Amino acid sequence: QLWLVESGGGLVQPGRSLRLSCAVSGFTLNAYAIGWFRRAPGKEREGVSCISSSGDNTKYADSVKGRLTISRDNAKNTVYLQMNSLTPEDTAVYYCAALRSIYRRSYCPMTNEYTDWGQGTQVTVSS
Repeated sequence: QLWLVESGGGLVQPGRSLRLSCAVSGFTLNAYAIGWFRRAPGKEREGVSCISSSGDNTKYADSVKGRLTISRDNAKNTVYLQMNSLTPEDTAVYYCAALRSIYRRSYCPMTNEYTDWGQGTQVTVSS
């Protein structure tokens, strides 16, 4: 059984920062690509960022480039999403997802092909 648990969300003022964590269990993190997605009220779920199983490839949505940084600590079985300069448009439920990627070590999709998902953590940016 694969488990992904997001944490670190909350209410924050515009311009401030948050760091989301995705703690995984039940699998070896370094064999999986991890993606972060978000769903804002009334909108479709969108890919925000991803990191390959090797850790050498990362991607970001245009709307978050320069403000968000994804990283992974395989020893802690955790993937992080550092979010800086937050705006109200970043308000959403954020999800992490895992895709087994043993042979495609640099593969990092921003699509919905991930097979396992967490329950999400709410991020609200408001003054």
